[in-house]
Amino acid sequence: MMPHQDHDSSLRHRLGRSLRTPIGVTALTACLLVALVAVFGPVLLGDRAAQVDTDAINQGSSAAHLLGTDQLGRDIAARVMVATRLTLRLTLLAAVIGVGGGLLLGVAPAVVGRRLGRLITATVGVLVAFPGLLFLLFLATIFGVGSTGAVFAVGLAMVPPMARLVQNLTASIAGSDYVAAARILGVGRFKLVVRHLLPNIAEPSVLFATQATGGILVAFSGLSFLGLGVQPPQYDWGRLLNEQLNRIFVNPAAALAPGAAVVLTGLMFGLVGEVLAQAGGRRAPQTPEPAPQQRPTPPDEPVADGDAGALVRARDLRVTFPGGRQAVRGISLDIGTGEAVGLVGESGSGKSLSALALADLVPYPGRVSAGTLRFDGDDLRADPRFGTELAMVFQDPMASLNPALRVGRQLAEVAEVHLGAGRAQAAARAVDRLAAVRIPTPERRARQRPHEYSGGMRQRAVIAMGLMGKPKLIIADEPTTALDVAVQQQVLDLLAEVREDSGAALLLISHDLAVVAQVCERVLVMYAGLIVEDLPVGELLEGAAHPYTRALVGAVPTMATDPGTELATIPGRPPEPGETGEGCPFAPRCERARERCHEAAPGLAAFGPGRQVACWYPVGTAAAGGPVVATPYAAEATS
Repeated sequence: MMPHQDHDSSLRHRLGRSLRTPIGVTALTACLLVALVAVFGPVLLGDRAAQVDTDAINQGSSAAHLLGTDQLGRDIAARVMVATRLTLRLTLLAAVIGVGGGLLLGVAPAVVGRRLGRLITATVGVLVAFPGLLFLLFLATIFGVGSTGAVFAVGLAMVPPMARLVQNLTASIAGSDYVAAARILGVGRFKLVVRHLLPNIAEPSVLFATQATGGILVAFSGLSFLGLGVQPPQYDWGRLLNEQLNRIFVNPAAALAPGAAVVLTGLMFGLVGEVLAQAGGRRAPQTPEPAPQQRPTPPDEPVADGDAGALVRARDLRVTFPGGRQAVRGISLDIGTGEAVGLVGESGSGKSLSALALADLVPYPGRVSAGTLRFDGDDLRADPRFGTELAMVFQDPMASLNPALRVGRQLAEVAEVHLGAGRAQAAARAVDRLAAVRIPTPERRARQRPHEYSGGMRQRAVIAMGLMGKPKLIIADEPTTALDVAVQQQVLDLLAEVREDSGAALLLISHDLAVVAQVCERVLVMYAGLIVEDLPVGELLEGAAHPYTRALVGAVPTMATDPGTELATIPGRPPEPGETGEGCPFAPRCERARERCHEAAPGLAAFGPGRQVACWYPVGTAAAGGPVVATPYAAEATS
């Protein structure tokens, strides 16, 4: 594989390539021309623009006066050239106010409190809904006549649309795992904005700002044209247009020249934005997700008894959302030191939320409660901080890694914050951990950004981040999703090696039973927010007792499955949180359901050595106790 270039050099390369396109050449030429006129125009033509000649009043175009003269005999072409500097200076000052204010209000909801953030968002929404021209004239009236008031009026009029764009872009990444990790690491608000938010919204923000600057130029010239902007003896293009408008039928060139300067310069700003967009690859922001808010602290609960040797012990663990909807409905589980436990079930069964609840990462407005929740002997309800003793490997490594920072820098932050290491020591530790997860040339890879890694390499980097400390528990949430079979095997082998080397326990969340059977020693099966079976992995394929587990196993083909064999299907769909009734949640989809199943939910009870099942009539026992109760799904499956 060819070595990747550094992100900065790659950006410079794309910018240079964009500047060689027709649009790039045009934009660069226009910028140089306007800059030269703005710098040297007042120096070379200032005296000519100010010279009054009563013998040449209101003359037309001639060799001596290219665009003619005004009512005092001053050369109009010279005045247009000289006005370039003041027009650009005031335009750029207004743009700085608009962009700066828009950035501040745009990122504020992601870093301030929830109530203040909602107030800022609502205020920006109201201002954006207000007609822009009326808002501009209102501000111009407030700040008064003159160039200073016009700068503030035009700049502040740009703030709401800029803030709305930045709010949308920020919301699209504020819920990312790397932002959540930065919050957990204790990164301050200023550093969070500068290092994690602004770099990832820079490209679309710069594009909007450059294009909006053209609009600012038009708006500022419009105020001067109306007499609300630049005042005599100063003049800009808008004021020159006002002075010559009454002569448009006598000397059209004199009236149209300032307007043409406004239009062409506005187009120049738009071309600059196009060039920057091409250089940046027009990267669109990710699908917006709600920004995580700080979860209120749950009420105090009594501390549970001892752990009896378990690394993790949870009793009656629940995750509740507004309206009383419970996505996790009172599960109990133990994970021993060094043990590998699999957590399986359909999408929406509560697997990931259960893991997030153990790690105290359930986003607001979810609320976690438990009768007992302990990790390595400590009560997590009293102090949920894990330090580096818990490593979390998420499903999408690109959402866990900040695309604007180098991978080695992100790994080193863990050692600096949690282990108190110096910058150089943390960087060396990051390279060592990348080597530990079998990433080739770790020194060079540490200096690269996540987009320069392959999918499997990004997943290894996330595992390396968890190994920056000495984790006692690794939670891997679908770590092989979207990876090809060969890379999946490499990731699974790596997790096994990490367990062997570190002695850490593993909680592997997956919908792939083959993956769980290969890595884990024990399997927990979840359905509708409940654990319905707990069994050794060796019993999973042939000895599962719950009908739901049997159906999951039957839906997965193996190498020994006859090609003509019809795979098992589970009719219907899992219930949504809040839809479950008093009976067994799987009863509407179960062929073994009896009347008792619809009346009362079975608890998790012992079913042989080292096994538990939550079923009134497990597979392998007589399905007695009453007549079969027909359900729509069961009837459909048997018809």
